[in-house]
Amino acid sequence: MLDKIPIIIGPTAVGKTKYAIDYAIKSGAEIISADSMQVYRFMNIGTAKPSIDQLKAVNHLLIDIVDPDESWNLNLFLKKTKALLSLNKNFIIVGGTGLYIRSLIYNFITPEIKSDEKIRDRYNQLANSGSATFLHDLLLERDPESADKINKNDRFRLIRALEVCDLTGKKASQVKSQDEAYAKNFKLICLYKDREKLYSDINMRVDHMILSGLFEEVSELLARGYSPELTSMQALGYKETVQFLNNKLTKEECIELIKKKTRNFAKRQLTWYRSFPDVEWVAV
Repeated sequence: MLDKIPIIIGPTAVGKTKYAIDYAIKSGAEIISADSMQVYRFMNIGTAKPSIDQLKAVNHLLIDIVDPDESWNLNLFLKKTKALLSLNKNFIIVGGTGLYIRSLIYNFITPEIKSDEKIRDRYNQLANSGSATFLHDLLLERDPESADKINKNDRFRLIRALEVCDLTGKKASQVKSQDEAYAKNFKLICLYKDREKLYSDINMRVDHMILSGLFEEVSELLARGYSPELTSMQALGYKETVQFLNNKLTKEECIELIKKKTRNFAKRQLTWYRSFPDVEWVAV
């Protein structure tokens, strides 16, 4: 058995799938996908699912498990992933959905204390209208011990700590938590490459998706009766293709828009991953 469960993260188009498959073959592991869009059936090209040969080489889980009009969310991901991890098997987790990864590793202080969306929304609004360190400064006043352990830019964990303070009337640091012990079960590996090379690879990937039939894939989804308003259809490449098919964008405009949005997405992913503690950065 692996001492720790490897989690392979990194920006889109960096090469996570190949890296994870090589890692899995060497360690005799199965792969759990932490990609919020690869769960959907019939959406293969735009979500960059592993190829048929790659799926044959290593058993992949949480891919092609729901239809495009079925519900899939963070809670379902956590429930199914934790059930898999309870089995006596070697697993590698791979994916680009940062919220899934972070939520899996860190229970964000006492998972038994359920989140309150109204409280979270209030803190998000305060953060948006305040200074860059507003949340951290607020937590520093209410719970210095927790504030010292959380990065000033880690809005998610800052809000969770403040939320626990509000819900329990106690400092989050005083509330029993297994966060740190649980986090030690995982080994975070973030792949990266030179930005210009990454952006070039993104552009080439989009071109390859178009040649592989992205437009036809989206047309087929619409023909099956799946609404363009579905959450699944908001995925990068799908929403823009619908606009093209509805004559709201030219083919060239559609392709360039997908490339631009994907590059911006990769940039946001890297910013998100830099806030993760204890990451092993691997150049590819």
